Amino acid sequence: MTRDVCIVGAGAAGTGAAYALRDARANVTILEKSRGVCGRAATRRKHDCRYDHGANYVKEYDHRTEQLIRRLGDDGLVDIELPVWTFDSDGVVSRGDARDQHKWTWTDGITQLAKRLLARTDATVEHETRVSAIDHNPDTNYWSVVDDEGTRHGPYDVVLLTPPAPQTAALLTEMGWGDQCMVGLREAIGSVQYRTIRSVILHYPFEVEKPWYALVNTDKNHPLGWVAREECKDGHVPDGESLLVVQPSPEWSTEHYDDPLDDAAAEVADMVADLLDDDRLRDPDWVDDQGWRYALPNGVANRDVIRCGEADGLYFAGDWTTGEGRVHAALWSGIEAGERIADR
Repeated sequence: MTRDVCIVGAGAAGTGAAYALRDARANVTILEKSRGVCGRAATRRKHDCRYDHGANYVKEYDHRTEQLIRRLGDDGLVDIELPVWTFDSDGVVSRGDARDQHKWTWTDGITQLAKRLLARTDATVEHETRVSAIDHNPDTNYWSVVDDEGTRHGPYDVVLLTPPAPQTAALLTEMGWGDQCMVGLREAIGSVQYRTIRSVILHYPFEVEKPWYALVNTDKNHPLGWVAREECKDGHVPDGESLLVVQPSPEWSTEHYDDPLDDAAAEVADMVADLLDDDRLRDPDWVDDQGWRYALPNGVANRDVIRCGEADGLYFAGDWTTGEGRVHAALWSGIEAGERIADR
């Protein structure tokens, strides 16, 4: 029997689930609010540069991650060779862990992860479709999904929700399905809070030469959280130029989330110049930014509770189901959810 499966969100979790269902008897439809795929693992092009301005790479978590990445094709695959170093609240930079793991992206950007996963499936992706509600018919046990234009999609045998926890909790309704389970779901999912990050992009017409690819603040007491050199990725930045992907702390990002770009970039550039002791960095020749209101989960939803609806065809995946704000965590949560759906 062929099942009709709706996946809400074409991020790492959603596309991972579609990949897991590639050989199952399932018609898979992905509803994605944006024009692209891979969610917070996003890539942008500007002024002959390509940069990953959300998640910066896919980290080697275990051998299965490397095996999957290799299975998707080595063409254009980039393993960032330089290490990640650390800095503290005083701006003191230290060498990172010598056991630095693989850090993968692609010459065409980290969105290749989702694109390559989807290329191996028959899933249909409907872009610019923002889901506003879901509904369940207890008589037929079918699900339907309503977008913000009022269009109803379905019926589906299975719905998999992958947006960040606060957005997922907002989608849940009590219309005609499992009241007690729904109350528990909304409480469990709604309890997961997120850290906000505003990525700021600083470009320079000269190369910043350092022995590291990125710096990360380990004590969480510096207004900067992450500084990465995108030129360390093959095919991303022209020779002789530098592009820094800077992610300030959640506290700074929240306070300055709506500041005009020029103002925010000027302050960030000053902080980077101080951290790297390089006054040239106070004056980038162009800047860019992206706000991530729900960047990183601060917690995890109760696993037993969020699986209470699976018998009726309601599934969840995403980094908030694992408590780890990493691309590989979202990816494997989606793949594992897809495998459970395939076993239905």
